[in-house]
Amino acid sequence: MTGDERDGNADVSFVVPARNEADYLRGTLASLTALDTAYEYEILVVDGDSSDTTREIAREYDATVVPESGGGIAAARNLGAERASGEWLAFVDADTRVRANYLTELLGFVEANTLAAASSYCRITGPRRAKLMEVTINHVFSRLERPILPGFNCFVHRRAFEEIGGFPDVSNEDTAFSRRLARRYPTAYCPTVLVESSGRRISEDGLTGTLWHYARLDLERLRAEY
Repeated sequence: MTGDERDGNADVSFVVPARNEADYLRGTLASLTALDTAYEYEILVVDGDSSDTTREIAREYDATVVPESGGGIAAARNLGAERASGEWLAFVDADTRVRANYLTELLGFVEANTLAAASSYCRITGPRRAKLMEVTINHVFSRLERPILPGFNCFVHRRAFEEIGGFPDVSNEDTAFSRRLARRYPTAYCPTVLVESSGRRISEDGLTGTLWHYARLDLERLRAEY
């Protein structure tokens, strides 16, 4: 697969929303192209009208560039899914790097456990306080009755994704998506660290600011839902 064209169907489609992510995107795409797997996969970078070199970097790695008007993260992920050809959809963010065994390990996990979607344990890089976010994802989100699958590391079967209508256009869209999905389908966490994601928000806003940011978004999500 090269440039803006795709031929045939992939086993898995990676959807990477990106807007002005030149500082991080190269690392993400390098990790995706280095996957150690026999599965066929494709990479789609959904470009939210970037003004930097995001599109050029995506093409360096033969990713399909999907133009998007900057309508938000949910819209970008949904557009990427619409253009993808894979039976499975893997959503990762532009500052997330996957381990070489990501695809083989996670696809084996969902098939062995008859799951419609999954995430995995993660490592959050950055300041020490980022570890609290890491622990929350790995040991709180994963143990909920309806696990929260973070948008930067979400692996879902296309049929289930389409049947619930994709990511809703609300605050904390990945939380709303996860809970809506888990009402109808089995989801879970693979207890292996398969991705590393940037703790840049915590570096910029501090831990308290970051937690307040997500708490505020979740309140907005709840108001919109109820």
